[in-house]
Amino acid sequence: MVRVPLTEAERERGERLGAILREARGSRSMVEVAAQAGISVETLRKIETGRIPTPAFFTVVAVADVVGLPLEALRDAVVGVPAG
Repeated sequence: MVRVPLTEAERERGERLGAILREARGSRSMVEVAAQAGISVETLRKIETGRIPTPAFFTVVAVADVVGLPLEALRDAVVGVPAG
């Protein structure tokens, strides 16, 4: 099976997702958040830096839950919906 390359927009969306999750993590360490989310530190690092632009849904759910970011707020931030 051949994987179709991501578009520039998809890569940018992945970078926004990573930046938002990184900001929500705040001063908590990657080790702490990754452990609580049940993922590896390397996976969290790759998501936060945009190197995994399309992480698995349940991975995103786990990280968002640990950092206290509601999925609706995360979605709105990633797609650029104004808060309010």
